[in-house]
Amino acid sequence: MSIAVSKLWKDLMLLKSHIARKSMRVTRAIMKKQLPKGLYAITAQNLSNGRDNITVVKEMFDSGIKILQYREKQKSKLEKFKECEIIKKLSDEYGVFFIVNDDIDIALAVKSGGVHIGQDDLPIEKAREIVGGDMTIGLSTHNPAQAQAAVSKGADYIGVGPIFKTFTKSSVEPVGFQYLDYCVKNIKIPKVAIGGIKISNIKSISKYNPENICMVSEITSSNNIKETISQAQEQMNTQKE
Repeated sequence: MSIAVSKLWKDLMLLKSHIARKSMRVTRAIMKKQLPKGLYAITAQNLSNGRDNITVVKEMFDSGIKILQYREKQKSKLEKFKECEIIKKLSDEYGVFFIVNDDIDIALAVKSGGVHIGQDDLPIEKAREIVGGDMTIGLSTHNPAQAQAAVSKGADYIGVGPIFKTFTKSSVEPVGFQYLDYCVKNIKIPKVAIGGIKISNIKSISKYNPENICMVSEITSSNNIKETISQAQEQMNTQKE
């Protein structure tokens, strides 16, 4: 085989390998489960009126929640893993998109649909290297620069907030409606409005039409979770009509 032919053969093999890798990335992107639109719930056992997470999660699922993030900052790694194992099984039964906050190792261990990280957590590029292309990655953002960076670095969705003052994330000042409006108009990946959102103010969020609206303590601390979720969904739907 001549040197020219040999080089051509090597070039063709390299091109074939490049095309195969690109095709695999495209296939994974197509196969990746999309985040459902609508109400997005988060666990908060310390704000659940003495109830454990599993009891509250079951009530959420029975009430129609289709997205749940497990977020428990004070529990041990083992406690979180055991709860996530149970919740993952429940989410599969109910058809709920299950996301683990911060703990990439637990997300991988229980095979959750996604992992959510913050600005002070592992950089999203490194998170992607670890979880691969099939797992959804959400990133909390608090200003336009962070939102744009999230898109460019491969986030699948962003958290936008806190919209109002919230005790579940007291270290960050409220961003208000201006930042939410910016994201809806300029950020093409899904936006999850979050932070201090209640039945009393959810309409003011819904009018901006983010793909998702997150409620935490309003749901977990409710004495009637089904009624609270029903009211929230009704308010969201009414605003869109």
